[in-house]
Amino acid sequence: MTGSVGAPVERREGREKVGGTARYAAEFHDPGRAQAWPVPASVARGRVSGVDTADALAVPGVLTVLSHENAPRLAEPDDPTLAVLQNTRVPHRGWFVALVVAESLEAARAGAAAVRVTYDTEEHDVALTAGHPGVYVPEEANGGHPAVREQGDPDEAFGSSAVRVDVAYRVPPLHNHPMEPHTSTARWDDGRLTVHTSSQGTGAVRATLAALFGLPRERIVVTAEHVGGGFGSKGTPRPDVVLAAMAARHTGRPVTVALPRRHLAAVVGHRAPTLHRLRLGAGADGRLVSLVHEATTHTSRIKEFVEQAAVPARVMYAAPHSRTVHRVAALDVPSPSWMRAPGEAPGMYALESAMDELATELGMDPIELRVRNEPGVEPDSGKPFSSRHLVECLRDGARRFGWAGRDPRPGTRRDGPLLLGTGVAAATYPVMVAPSKASARARPDGTFLVRINATDIGTGARTVLAQIAADALGAPLERVRIEVGSTELPSASLAGGSSGTASWGWAVHDACDRLARRLAEHPGALPEEGLHTRADTKGTADAGSDFARHAFGAHFAEVAVDTVTGEVRVGRLLGVYAAGRILNARTARSQFVGGMTMGLGMALTEGSTMDAAFGDFTESDLASYHVPVHADVAGIEAHWLDEEDSRLNPMGSKGIGEIGIVGTAAAIGNAVHHATGVRLRELPLTPDRVLTGLLERRTQRAV
Repeated sequence: MTGSVGAPVERREGREKVGGTARYAAEFHDPGRAQAWPVPASVARGRVSGVDTADALAVPGVLTVLSHENAPRLAEPDDPTLAVLQNTRVPHRGWFVALVVAESLEAARAGAAAVRVTYDTEEHDVALTAGHPGVYVPEEANGGHPAVREQGDPDEAFGSSAVRVDVAYRVPPLHNHPMEPHTSTARWDDGRLTVHTSSQGTGAVRATLAALFGLPRERIVVTAEHVGGGFGSKGTPRPDVVLAAMAARHTGRPVTVALPRRHLAAVVGHRAPTLHRLRLGAGADGRLVSLVHEATTHTSRIKEFVEQAAVPARVMYAAPHSRTVHRVAALDVPSPSWMRAPGEAPGMYALESAMDELATELGMDPIELRVRNEPGVEPDSGKPFSSRHLVECLRDGARRFGWAGRDPRPGTRRDGPLLLGTGVAAATYPVMVAPSKASARARPDGTFLVRINATDIGTGARTVLAQIAADALGAPLERVRIEVGSTELPSASLAGGSSGTASWGWAVHDACDRLARRLAEHPGALPEEGLHTRADTKGTADAGSDFARHAFGAHFAEVAVDTVTGEVRVGRLLGVYAAGRILNARTARSQFVGGMTMGLGMALTEGSTMDAAFGDFTESDLASYHVPVHADVAGIEAHWLDEEDSRLNPMGSKGIGEIGIVGTAAAIGNAVHHATGVRLRELPLTPDRVLTGLLERRTQRAV
């Protein structure tokens, strides 16, 4: 073994990215390439009654305007959000109703502005409330989770509990906003389709395009050489790739569709708003007797997507009586979809905030409360955990953070106009893995080539897979070459659910392990073509497990709340994780820190509102949807335990891309309460909400 796994190896593509030579989907400059710009619907519900393209076609450089009247016909997609330009229906504002194709991006944009669309409008409803008359309990929440799970009699147990907390929380709509917007370049050649796209899984894109255009999959090549982030929004094909392929077929030229950022909120998914009600009943010793988590969310009228926000409560704490329920209302809104740690991020914010409130009611340290409710098995399934070191994360984090010196009384630390406080929250994320294929080749010159259709969305997948390969081969890392990001490579699962490295690494490990054994048995020099092996983890990676497999973590936050401006500043963020074997210390820390930074945004700056009259998200670009920057956190640290778990995959690894966001918002919210004595239950914790809370607290004290 070379010892490559675990080392803080630099990203292989890093120099390409900082040097500007890494090619993204919009940077494939085929001869004759045209640019396209979509036209979004300007009504919230209705039908297109007319498309006037005369002024658009008069714009110099405009080649054509596609609409439902002349666009290529597609087979009915499994995903209704991809049925673009196929009929007159407008299910929500921002739905694409036309596409202008031109010689240049500027001409396409000018042409799109000149298209005149008329509508027959209908009344719309976009406002989510817990008592909405259209709310229903679906069969499943996202991920195939049952919408309802119940054990014992939680209502009776809650009513007879010595200490009770009954609280409601609200998480607003959130948007993914990757640095690279959704972009695709498509080209047709003699009935063959080549697509360069910004996607988390080219295999899924190829399968979708084959079905839509009635092509055998072998006549389609999809590549994602480099991807500028996705956070879930590129986990499935989006309208950009379908529009690019349609426009390229219609014009006979290569076409690039790069979605304008202001369009993303309406067409590439979002984290749906969630309304939470938590009821926690405990004995005087702090042990939970009853746990009820009810989550209500919205979905679109054309595609059901139910944020699985109550699912984490089925994993975290021992309670003999429990109920978790998901409810949803179908509204005239864009279809929600995956966003980093779907379910866990909003669900754990609510659960961990409620646990903090319970600790306050009990007069108990919030870390001790969590420790006392540590389950011996997974509460929902009854399965033993493959490994669970949450208590160790809490203890280690407390030591690193200096928790022992904390005065538990809210509002006691002050620095001039600043109120200071600290908070803690736990985190969890499931271990997911999917079958993949990989090939490995030993060359006569002593180098190795490993090929797999993994997608590196900026996480350093190329580098980590090379480390796994090098260790399995017993070869120096510099001798291993990795090819990823094309459907011409052995098929692999998409990059999502923190499952990428666990899935791809398993296949790479198996292929390289087989190759190492062949090399050990091979006498003399290698043949000119080298030695070649393949691996397919179907039947093993997707086999069921007798164990509940999850990663866990603990988040700590220190905040300063300005009593004059209402501004919340985070001085320190600390995360400690138990996420299996860490395969690359450098890229792992980057993922943890990135997730924590995203959680900081969720807590303090990020939030979207739906305009009930207009039927659209009002924060649709980065001028109004505020993501955190370096200055928003003074210090941020990520650490992990050396966790051994042989029940996962050959590497013993768990996913790390999402758990960093899961507990951060709750830790910050709990710290704000500790600083001020004010419990704010709606995110983000903006200055206006903080000042209102401080004023109400002063008024209550005066009375």
